[in-house]
Amino acid sequence: MNDSSWGAPPQTGYAGPIEHGPGRLSGPLSHDETFRDHTVPDPTVRDRTFRTTTPSAYPQGTAPQNPEPMPPAPQPVPAPKKKSAGRDLGAAIGVGVGLGAVIVASLFIVKAVFVGVVAVAVVVGLWELTSRLQERKDIKAPLVPLAIGGAAMVVAGYVRGAEGAWVAMALTALAVLVWRMTEPPENYLRDVTAGVFAAFYVPYLATFVAMMLDAHDGPWRVLTFLLLTVVSDTGAYAVGWRFGKHKLAPRISPGKTREGLLGAISFAMVAGALCMQFLIDDGTWWQGLLLGLAVAASATLGDLGESMIKRDLGIKDMGSLLPGHGGIMDRLDSLLPTAPVVWLLLVIFVGSA
Repeated sequence: MNDSSWGAPPQTGYAGPIEHGPGRLSGPLSHDETFRDHTVPDPTVRDRTFRTTTPSAYPQGTAPQNPEPMPPAPQPVPAPKKKSAGRDLGAAIGVGVGLGAVIVASLFIVKAVFVGVVAVAVVVGLWELTSRLQERKDIKAPLVPLAIGGAAMVVAGYVRGAEGAWVAMALTALAVLVWRMTEPPENYLRDVTAGVFAAFYVPYLATFVAMMLDAHDGPWRVLTFLLLTVVSDTGAYAVGWRFGKHKLAPRISPGKTREGLLGAISFAMVAGALCMQFLIDDGTWWQGLLLGLAVAASATLGDLGESMIKRDLGIKDMGSLLPGHGGIMDRLDSLLPTAPVVWLLLVIFVGSA
């Protein structure tokens, strides 16, 4: 390399080569060149040197002043989340099978034992409901007259039919009004209104199960009622969990979908046709289709109704007595409003005897 390659003319009178700046081997420099080379290094040369020189060209322990930034490392793609049922499915199945065994055993061995099982479920459900009302809304619905009247209501429905159930309901409502008079009058109307609502919602609707049992084929009618309600809930859960995309009532229950409702209707209608054809005396398959459709509608409305109550109270479950299910009321939500629907349709289709 010679001086002309860097644009400097040859000079004389200088004894020996001197290095001046990068790439300059020899030759005298002018005053301007000396000032430029020693005072203000050429940034273009410096930057080009750092970009084109590999790390091995630098002495050990040194590095370029302005290295090129490294590209960011690719971030791992998160694995897609799996759908979850939101509950302990194993515990829920175990508890459901256990309850089903107790119900079926009492239903076909001694009818009176099954009536007692219904009465116990009613009392526990009333306790859960009144406890949540007091905890979340400070509503004091009197539990003692509700529990006594509710159990009596179920027994009266089994022994005396619809007439006995109405009389017991009226006496229970009267007992609620009188019992609440022992406390200060503040919020009296609110508390007794909640008490009468609880008496109708839990024990009175449950009396229709006891009235179904009174027929000559009563155990099979009750079993049909339970099977159709459970099948409807199962169909809604299975189809909605797998295919659900369109919300049914997002402000009430965000987990329910229109696809799940179609699953409930389909499963319940098939089960209804089989039950009416093979379990109910004088029943036919087409009656079972109508019965299944009605059960799917009433069970869904009952579930939504309790969801409204729980949303108003700001709770997820009514209780924690049943692992994987919540409380007793969380299992009765679809059964209670379905009981009068099944009782009425069975009376229309095959009679009440």
